[in-house]
Amino acid sequence: MSAGSARTGPMSADPVRGQARPVPGLIRPRRLVPGDRIGIVAPSGPVPRERLDAGADILRGWGLEPVVAPHVLDEHPFGYLAGGDRERAADLTRTWCDPSLAAVLCARGGYGVQRMVDLLDWPAMRAAPPKAFIGYSDITALHEAFATRLGLATLHGPMAATEAFVKDDPSQDHLRRTLFTPEQAQTLTSPTARTLVPGRAEGVTLGGCVSLLAADLGTPRGRRSAAGGILVLEDVGEEAYRLDRIVTQLLRAGWLDGVAGIVLGSWQECGPYPEVRALLLDRLGGLGVPIVEEFGFGHCPSTLTIPLGVPAVLDADAATLTLEVPALV
Repeated sequence: MSAGSARTGPMSADPVRGQARPVPGLIRPRRLVPGDRIGIVAPSGPVPRERLDAGADILRGWGLEPVVAPHVLDEHPFGYLAGGDRERAADLTRTWCDPSLAAVLCARGGYGVQRMVDLLDWPAMRAAPPKAFIGYSDITALHEAFATRLGLATLHGPMAATEAFVKDDPSQDHLRRTLFTPEQAQTLTSPTARTLVPGRAEGVTLGGCVSLLAADLGTPRGRRSAAGGILVLEDVGEEAYRLDRIVTQLLRAGWLDGVAGIVLGSWQECGPYPEVRALLLDRLGGLGVPIVEEFGFGHCPSTLTIPLGVPAVLDADAATLTLEVPALV
C-alpha cells in the first residue's frame, strides 16, 4: 500500500522542521487509466435505459469499459426504487468486490440507499481493494458510509444516467480530469461562486445532500460530528421552511459544532434563491466560519466533482476550495 493510500494519509514536508508529516484524510483510491473497467450500479431510484446507454457511451469514449450490474434496470412495485433492496445491495457488494473493476459509478440518485445500506456486506467490502466511488444526491448516504465504515475518500460527482453527465460537457470534463489526471483538478471554483462569510479554513472535506446528512443522525453508524471538516452542502426540491428544519436539526444535534468551513452548492427547486440565501445565512452564519455560496455542484445543469475525505483549504474571500493532495493517487 502506497503512502498516499495509507489510513494515516499522505506525507508532506513540515514547514517548520522540514520533516515529513501526515496529512489528514481518508484512503484515496488510485486514478483511472484507459482500458480500466468501471462498474455501474443503481442503489436508489429507477434508471431510464436510454440515459444509461448514453452515459455508457460517454465512458467508452474515455477509453473505459462500463460493466452494468445485473439489477440496474430492475423495477419495483414502489416506482421510486430501482428493484428490491437486497438486489440493489447485492449489486453494489459484488461490483465493489470485483477485482477486475477499477471504479464504481452510480447510475442516478433518487431515494433508496437508506433501505439497503445495512444489507451491504461491509466486511467483504472492507477486505476488497479500494476503488473510486462516484455519485451524489441520495448517494450521500453511501459517501458517509464509505467514510465511516471503510475509511475511504469518495467523489461527489455526476452519475451515468443523469442529465448533467449525459448532456453537459463541463460536468463530463471535470469528472474525467478528476478520475484520470486529478492533479489538474485540485483547485475548485465556479463562475457563480462568491463569498457569503469571509475567511480561510483548513479541514477534510465531507458532506453532500443536506437532507440525507440530517437523516443519518442517530443511526448506529452515522458520523457523530462534522467537527474540523470543510462541509459541502446542497439539496433539491426542499422549500425554505423544510431547509430551515433540516439545518436546524443539524444545529440542535450539535453535528455542526466545530465545523471549519462550509461550501454551498445548488438549491434547485428550493424556492427563490434570495430567500434560500437569507435562510442559510441566518442558520449557518452564526457558526462564525468561512462560507462560500453558489459553488456550482449538486443538482444543477452543470456540476463540479467534489472529492470527499480529502484535506483541503477553503478561501472564502477568493471563493476557492484547494485540495492539498489529488483526489486519487
